[in-house]
Amino acid sequence: MMGARADRPFDIVVYGATGFTGRLVAQYLARAYGQEGPRWAMAGRSASKLAEVRDAIDAPINTPLIVADAGDPASLTAMAEQTRVVVTTVGPYQLYGEPVLAACIAAGTDYADLCGEPVWMRQMVDKYDAEAKSTGARVSFSSGFDSIPFDLGVLMLQKEAVARFGAPSPRVKGRVRGMKGGASGGTAASLKATLATLGQHPELIPWMTSAFGLTPGFEGPPQPAGDKPQYDETLGSWEAPFIMATINTKNVHRTNRLLGHPYGQDFVYDEMILTGPGDQGKAVAEHIATTPMIGRPDDPQPGEGPSQEERENGFYDVLFVGEMPDGRTIRYGVKGRYDPGYGSTSRMLAETGIALLSCAAEGGIATPGALLGEALVARLRAHAEIAFAVED
Repeated sequence: MMGARADRPFDIVVYGATGFTGRLVAQYLARAYGQEGPRWAMAGRSASKLAEVRDAIDAPINTPLIVADAGDPASLTAMAEQTRVVVTTVGPYQLYGEPVLAACIAAGTDYADLCGEPVWMRQMVDKYDAEAKSTGARVSFSSGFDSIPFDLGVLMLQKEAVARFGAPSPRVKGRVRGMKGGASGGTAASLKATLATLGQHPELIPWMTSAFGLTPGFEGPPQPAGDKPQYDETLGSWEAPFIMATINTKNVHRTNRLLGHPYGQDFVYDEMILTGPGDQGKAVAEHIATTPMIGRPDDPQPGEGPSQEERENGFYDVLFVGEMPDGRTIRYGVKGRYDPGYGSTSRMLAETGIALLSCAAEGGIATPGALLGEALVARLRAHAEIAFAVED
């Protein structure tokens, strides 16, 4: 299968290139790699809109354009069979993602997306994982801000813990120290679609609420709820719930499971936002806990998102703290330039696609950490302006 894929005309196809985030992915590939890097193409429903975006992002005039539509399975099959990797930004994935995923898996084509919809992801794992293993297709869900900085941050912290202490940390805290960036209409639409699905199918709620919703067949120890403000004595700071913890924690546990539990089967992990000490820190934590970030009447519409200035002025700074049974600790930081959800996410998805081209892992539905691990860390350090480092 690898030999057959190597003969395909394209290395990477960006599906959804006319959407807000897809356009950013295509723009990044055009600017960072031009015609010197992977052979890539833009795909979407409209040839004329694809041409408009190609010209607007200053991509080469001969950049291939592929018409493909989630409502036309034959077009998706044709797209998947032309390329080694499809990176897709067309969400909500629970509404539009399965036909693309199915086409890629059937064709033995690697696939990466930005999915932060854990119920849909679990459904796809149950339905398609065996077929992906059979065809050799490597599937990397959540290949953006959810959940690469967290998935890879824990992976790298545990590598350092083993080197320093001779064993992984059984307890790791993921703590957002700072973050600046806006949400897009696509993010809001995904949340609304998830809530609608759970309303129609309440039997799926346990997959959403359990930290082990993406580890079928394995249930680890109880995990911190992280659903209310609290004070962390060891960090000297108040903490607030983090909206993305619902998806990130599941991916971290899935990576641990897929790699054979290198973090241990008793691994405990949670994520929160650090808001500072004292009464002010407490007040900020309580404000965050009671103020929805998305799901409001003024949410942006699909196709809308942060401006270029907002994307370029954005950033994120995440601290991981590993605690050993004897009280020793290790700290690891992941810091990214650009706003997390779009400026940085577009780079992460593109680099995931490129990393898959040289990936030696077997087929299956996995995570960036399990499939690509340190190879992706190296690419993100070198090309995406994301820093991974031990903090003493």
